Amino acid sequence: MKRLNELYKCEYDTEIKGIKINSKEVEPGDLFICTMGVTADRHDFIDSAIQNGAAAIVVSKDVGEKNVPIIKVEDTNKELPELCRRFYDFPHQKLHMISVGGTDGKTSTATIIQALLTSEECGYIGTNGRSCSKFNRDTNNTTPDSDKLYMYLNEFVDAGCKYVAMETSSEAYFRHRLDGITYQTGVITNITSEHLNIHGTFENYLECKCEQFRKISEDGYAIFNIDDEYYEEVRKNSSTKNILTYGQNKNADLYIKNYHVTPNKTDITLVYKEKEYNIESPLLGDFNVYNLAAAILVSLSIGKTMEEIIPNIKNVKISGRLDVLPNIGQNFTVMVDYAHTPNGIKNLLNFVHTLDINRSIVVIGQAGERDYLKRPIVGKTVCDNASFAIFCYEDPRSEDPKDIIDMMVKDIEDKSKYDIVIDRSEAIKKAIDIAQEKDIVLVLGKGNETYEKLKNEVIYFNDEEEAMKHLQARLEREKVGV
Repeated sequence: MKRLNELYKCEYDTEIKGIKINSKEVEPGDLFICTMGVTADRHDFIDSAIQNGAAAIVVSKDVGEKNVPIIKVEDTNKELPELCRRFYDFPHQKLHMISVGGTDGKTSTATIIQALLTSEECGYIGTNGRSCSKFNRDTNNTTPDSDKLYMYLNEFVDAGCKYVAMETSSEAYFRHRLDGITYQTGVITNITSEHLNIHGTFENYLECKCEQFRKISEDGYAIFNIDDEYYEEVRKNSSTKNILTYGQNKNADLYIKNYHVTPNKTDITLVYKEKEYNIESPLLGDFNVYNLAAAILVSLSIGKTMEEIIPNIKNVKISGRLDVLPNIGQNFTVMVDYAHTPNGIKNLLNFVHTLDINRSIVVIGQAGERDYLKRPIVGKTVCDNASFAIFCYEDPRSEDPKDIIDMMVKDIEDKSKYDIVIDRSEAIKKAIDIAQEKDIVLVLGKGNETYEKLKNEVIYFNDEEEAMKHLQARLEREKVGV
């Protein structure tokens, strides 16, 4: 909590309790800053913010007289992160900041890093919210806007954390949400085409990925997947000379010598500084071998030893990733996973088909107002790698779900490989109802998220809960012979 004349050279000693850029979220005592959004100018919502209790307003336009103090700055968007840093006493400087980037695997890798460093010492910010040993709370974006980001970092400081593992998306760099933050450690998982609705071209997308490594302190560490196609391109943008690599290339600093995936665990042999380590991981899939290796190398770069790291691997649990629903009497498996990119979906399905299963039945959609070029690629990837697909809506927002699905299926020649059930709950129900012995039903795209963004509203929706509901209903019908 600060006073307005502590934040700006002004005559007002108005008490400021928080900073907000969404007028609907303003509470009494907040400072409302009128940033320019993608689709909205928040100067238009000043009266709403005042009605909700805003104590003062920061603007970059003339807005006339108001009954609260008005502070005018040149550019509210540039002012926002600077203001938040001052208000929260520069919390990013009190933490070891770890940025986790990449097309696939950001959430998994950041979550593993937190587990290896322990939630007592390491906070997490990303798709699955923000958490440490003291709390577990939701977030609205993978990488939050500055008004929330610095508040979250301050929460970690107050909770006694030393580190923060933070998912840093390409969109966050594009929107300048992370301007002014320097990282002590940066790690990238992989790069494939994604978010072209925002970036326009793959080259622009790659440029935003490179930006992550221009923000690492000179004495910090940049950590790369040496097997990735764009490894050299990203590496040459690093602002630090402290480079570490992981992968199956023998020249990697952390060399993945071999691994064996079973239905219950993965046995991995890693080589670090010419010493072999045999590790048993609870994470499944070859992609998670890479995610774990990345997280281990982050921990090593911070100063942890393999002997300190290995015992914590057994504690790794990634919400919404390869979540297998409880068996309540069915003779098939139901799994929920966040996979939503072509590469992530293909890797997951390739792994699933190494198991002893009959068919794979996939329920999937694609988000509205997002990368439309990816939709037919996702649809074809699913049908090329799964036994059967059921296409449905997934956060359609203002778009017609049928239009999104039509784009997903346009390049699929074998129409017998899929069905369309627009309502997501009904699509999950159909997948469970048609499942036979040793089949695996995979509900993809949302993981453990608890919402669906429809045209005019956001509703509560959780794939795991919906799947359990329909699974229980099927078993009840079978009991009575219906």
